[in-house]
Amino acid sequence: MSQRYRGPLTSANGGYACGRLAAFVDADEVEVTLRMPPPLDRPLAVERDDGRVLLLDGDALVAEARSAPVEVNAPAPVAIADAEAARERHVRDWSADFAECYVCGIREDGLEIRVGAVAGREPLHAAPVTLIETGPEFVWAAVDCPGAYAVGAEGRGDIVLGRMTARVDRVPEAGEECVVASWPLGEDGRKLYAGTALFSAVGELLAIARQTWIAPKAP
Repeated sequence: MSQRYRGPLTSANGGYACGRLAAFVDADEVEVTLRMPPPLDRPLAVERDDGRVLLLDGDALVAEARSAPVEVNAPAPVAIADAEAARERHVRDWSADFAECYVCGIREDGLEIRVGAVAGREPLHAAPVTLIETGPEFVWAAVDCPGAYAVGAEGRGDIVLGRMTARVDRVPEAGEECVVASWPLGEDGRKLYAGTALFSAVGELLAIARQTWIAPKAP
């Protein structure tokens, strides 16, 4: 995967990587589990094994994908104006490792998604987003990092994506204005759960996802 689509400085953005692997699964709803940070700028192998699709770096298992239901309901759409106001409530507090993330980092060639709490609908988060490239993998990317902010106490924190199950109903055109929303779904120890969704400017549900985030071990 190209360095351009990095999340942490030394590995691929989790949502983008999940979307790339999901394309090899013949299903509308796909679950992708990341087993290690997806490496950048070197060839990876894709193999099929008993209903699963595996992403391999030599003998190391990077990720696996399979057909699975999303099992989360989307909230009511967020209007563009409300998403723009929510973006102003964005809390930027993160490890420097994520400063150049393709989805939420500060960079001219990324999505620069800045979700913040939606007034009167907390803990729902939202932000406007315009995809600069088109394809399902970019939709998976757009609905990735917003979930980290929805489950973080302050900002994104150091949590990493462990699993993502998603369905893409329509890929927006490049340059089409959309709204991404995210909300917490509870936690279990170091596992934090979130839902995310992408809407068109008129409220059409374009994609929905359920995520498992992993918090770092306490020192």
